[in-house]
Amino acid sequence: MDYNGRRVTIMGLGHFGGGMAAARWLARRGAAVTVTDTADERALAASLATLAGVPIAALHLGGHRAEDFSHAELLVVNPAVRPGNRFLELARQAGARIDTEIGLFLEACPARVIGVTGSNGKSTTAAMIAAILRAQGVRNWLGGNLGGSLLEQLEQMEADDWVVLELSSFQLWHIGDAARMPCVAVVTGCRPNHLDWHEDFAEYVAAKQRILDEQTPQDLAVLNTYDAEVGSWSPLVRGRQVPLPPLETIPRLLLPGRHNRINAACAAAAAWGALAHGKGVGSLLCEAPAGPFRQKTPDPFSMRGALASFGGLPQRLEWFAVVNGRRFYNDSTATTPESTIAALEALEGPLWLLVGGADKGCEFGPLVTALGRRARGVALFGAVAAMLHARLAEENAQLPTVAVATMEEALAWCWSRSQPQDSIVLSPACSSHDQFQNFRQRGERFAAAVASLAGIHPM
Repeated sequence: MDYNGRRVTIMGLGHFGGGMAAARWLARRGAAVTVTDTADERALAASLATLAGVPIAALHLGGHRAEDFSHAELLVVNPAVRPGNRFLELARQAGARIDTEIGLFLEACPARVIGVTGSNGKSTTAAMIAAILRAQGVRNWLGGNLGGSLLEQLEQMEADDWVVLELSSFQLWHIGDAARMPCVAVVTGCRPNHLDWHEDFAEYVAAKQRILDEQTPQDLAVLNTYDAEVGSWSPLVRGRQVPLPPLETIPRLLLPGRHNRINAACAAAAAWGALAHGKGVGSLLCEAPAGPFRQKTPDPFSMRGALASFGGLPQRLEWFAVVNGRRFYNDSTATTPESTIAALEALEGPLWLLVGGADKGCEFGPLVTALGRRARGVALFGAVAAMLHARLAEENAQLPTVAVATMEEALAWCWSRSQPQDSIVLSPACSSHDQFQNFRQRGERFAAAVASLAGIHPM
């Protein structure tokens, strides 16, 4: 699309790079770009600094103006904007094209795309895929919901490259019709999530399934068949479904937990399918399959090596410090009960959990049971603290628990009761938006609080 002279509104500058990158990319292509955000200049100071020198036509902060939407030809929506937003509907009624930063990227991307979505595990799986492709000598680009934007790297991409994109339900929901959807679609799991944003679970499922909806018979899909919900989506696959390798063929990982072995299986299947066009995946970690391949014969030994050496991502069950014999884990990205349950199952020894934040409409029953079975003690903080404290007290009366206001108070409680050889784990099971800008800020605050304890020895 020729953007020269087009009236474009960026709705939501944000903190993760998408709105900033879209503003820069479109302005440099001659668009008349208006940036609007409900946050004020102080809250967006870091984001605004990235627009220095960019020819932005108008900057409206602290609230939206109707004319920025009714006069726009293109509206680029921050994925956090909910369906039915009155300004979004105003632009739609005025005939504006509505898209996202990811949609702009998918429309213009010359490379082949592997898209990864799921309620849990999508960041780790996407990063594992990129690591496997690098080990195979394949140039690839990793981005999407992981943070940052690949828009401004488009000119460096070539048709033989691969792009690995983590895609959230919000991003998939908002992607415009002009986008070319990923030719390899990966779904790591599906559990009720973001029900404070989606109308119900059915709408959330529909958003996730969109990654499959527009695939062609030549495309590939990798479904986590260990997840009953996702396993039932096989009839929706329009191309070829690549089966997962058996978990026993996955090499020993640096990352703990069965859930990470499943992530690795999904990643191996996706990378193998991309390189070998889906042939021979059942033996992919044992021997190379026979037959014609799209690009090259994948090397199963380098694939095993890439998985075995993968060190994980920040704030994803990250062991980052030992203080006076206590091991500290930062799992701030655990924003669902299922993620925290996975952490409980992955770690060994006595565990003290920091759990809390904002409720996204998830079901906490299984988490309450898992905490009672596995945790030594639980400190609850934030908006859900009182509710979860009452549920834990009702079901697990003998489990030491406390409800406090802040994460720092929760850490102090766990620290005062723990012993050497115990682990203290921030695994919130909830959104961070009641007290923090995002999960990253929450994790950074946790790390800073741990660093203030005497005798820290960083990993």
